[in-house]
Parts: sequence; structure tokens; C-alpha cells
Amino acid sequence: MVAGPLPAPSGPGKDRLRLWIRLLRASRTIEAELRERLKKEFDTTLPRFDVMAALYRVPEGMLMSDLSRFLLVSNGNVTGIVDRLVSEGLVARARRNGDRRTSMVRLTDEGTKSFATIAAAHEGWIGELLGKVSEEDARRLTGMLTSFRSNWEGRE
Repeated sequence: MVAGPLPAPSGPGKDRLRLWIRLLRASRTIEAELRERLKKEFDTTLPRFDVMAALYRVPEGMLMSDLSRFLLVSNGNVTGIVDRLVSEGLVARARRNGDRRTSMVRLTDEGTKSFATIAAAHEGWIGELLGKVSEEDARRLTGMLTSFRSNWEGRE
């Protein structure tokens, strides 16, 4: 038996449910396209891009624990990605004040150049994928989502 599409949610509070579904669908669609383009154009992955982007924002480097917290992923997930980036010469790792338990990571010069190239393409792709959203609407939606985020951010 083949089921048809689910009926649109209706009733009190359903507008928020519809919003969530639209945000999720848009996010997943754009993310899938970005993953494909990153692989095709640069032979890289979105998680690698995310790690490099975080490190690009903090040129002096970050503690591994801060990096994983910033990316909202486990230390184990970040460690594997960083290990590969280190082996490719894109990221440098150093012990913090000789403490073997904590590592600082930062982009190398080569990593910075590589990321800048990928980031420029990424920005162009986002411009293309969201091209029908006006600058004014983009600012307004960003403001709304920032306000929304502040309502629940920090809850554990």
C-alpha cells in the first residue's frame, strides 16, 4: 500500500511545527548540495570544512575541547578530522604549556590558503542556493533566528 503525502499540520501551535519542518527541509537540502560540491570541487567533506572554518576564525588556535564544543560534536569526532588535517599539513597541533592532556590546534599557512579558496567557493554556492532571498529578507530572517536562538541557547 502506498501512502499519500501527510496532511499539513493544523490547529493551535501548528504554525511553529510547519516552521520547524520548513527550516529542517531547507537545511538538509542545502547541506546535501554543499556536501556534494565540496567533494566534487575540493575532494573534502563538510565536517573538514567546518573544522577549518572554526580554526580560520581564531588564527591563534583553539583548544581541542573548545573546538568540539564550538562545533557541537564530540571530542572523538574532531580528533579524527584534526589528525587527518595535521597529516596533510593543513593544521598544526601543539601541547598547551607542556600539558599532555590538552592540545592547541591552528591552521598552518597552507591550511589558511586552502581554506580561503574553499570558503570563497562556499560563499558563492550559498549565494546561488539562496539567490531568491533578498538581502533585506536575509537580514530580517537572520535577526529573527538570532532572537529565537537566544531564547533557548544555553539550556542543557
